[in-house]
Amino acid sequence: MCLSVKNLTINNGEQRLLTSLTLSVARGEILTIMGPSGCGKSTLLGVIAGHTAPDCHYQGQISLNDRPINALEPDKRRIGLLFQDDLLFPHLNVWQNLAFGLPSAVKKNERKKRAYETLAALGLTDLACQSPGQISGGQRARISLMRSLLAEPDAILLDEPFSKLDKDLRIQFRDFVFTQIRQQNIPALMVTHDQDDVPPDGRLLLWPEPSAETSHA
Repeated sequence: MCLSVKNLTINNGEQRLLTSLTLSVARGEILTIMGPSGCGKSTLLGVIAGHTAPDCHYQGQISLNDRPINALEPDKRRIGLLFQDDLLFPHLNVWQNLAFGLPSAVKKNERKKRAYETLAALGLTDLACQSPGQISGGQRARISLMRSLLAEPDAILLDEPFSKLDKDLRIQFRDFVFTQIRQQNIPALMVTHDQDDVPPDGRLLLWPEPSAETSHA
């Protein structure tokens, strides 16, 4: 299971954001692209996931598990997304938010069971019937991640998912995210502007020159 892009060039209107990027991310690996805010990192993730603005155009091949996905609609690409905002549905309680992430093939009576099993694994069963507005930011972040993973994606994209958390919670949630991705054994591509977010011993590409690869100890 591998996420790869080959000779990817991205233009936002008349602005060239990226030229001929080639990279691959293996199963269970978290590859980080680091650069300043506003340089186009999120646009790269949007292109890979299939969410592009009308004035954004790209060339190159995007593949997942050796299958080109350029022509697929976003919901057919099997790519999960985790943002800096949790994006939980305020009109659904916690277990309903988790159940929403499950594949459509999971039957109605099984959805609640799977949601509760996930909460039990997190030690958050007592939050099942709470609304997102009634729980802490760290709890919302964990629920949001697990909802993305319950969809059984073949890869996940992380768009500065730790940037709005305070220092102590940031460290705790970062470790939780990396552990979950490795347990799911799926490739992950993360963008950030903070060196501390890079996983120990992970690969790092520096933006706006993503060909400049370094290792991070």
